[in-house]
Amino acid sequence: MKTLGNVLWIILGGGIFIFLEYLIGGLILCLTIIGIPFGLQAFKLAGLALTPFGREVVQTRQTGGCLSTIMNIVWILVGGIWVALTHAIFALLLAITIIGIPFARQHMKLAVLSFTPFGYEIRRIAQGKQL
Repeated sequence: MKTLGNVLWIILGGGIFIFLEYLIGGLILCLTIIGIPFGLQAFKLAGLALTPFGREVVQTRQTGGCLSTIMNIVWILVGGIWVALTHAIFALLLAITIIGIPFARQHMKLAVLSFTPFGYEIRRIAQGKQL
């Protein structure tokens, strides 16, 4: 079922366009040494944006102090808020129809992660686990 959801997401939910946006943004961010951590987060978002069904976002245990908080603040100020708002608008538009509700849920998952991507990891959902 998740394979069908991912195929429909790529075609109907705008997954391929979002993936390309994150991929191009990550490549541009990786051109500078300062931008590499942000570029890596953009690549993480690109992977989730391509195939969001069957994956979950989990907060990691923070052992590095407040570095991820500082990085999240910089991310929000530079453009994270606009990316999150874009996902939220797509979610609202897709939630109008019954068929679009699963895609809206995935956009909201991406909105949360795109607002503050540092301190989270993406895991595959086990076969027997229910959503």
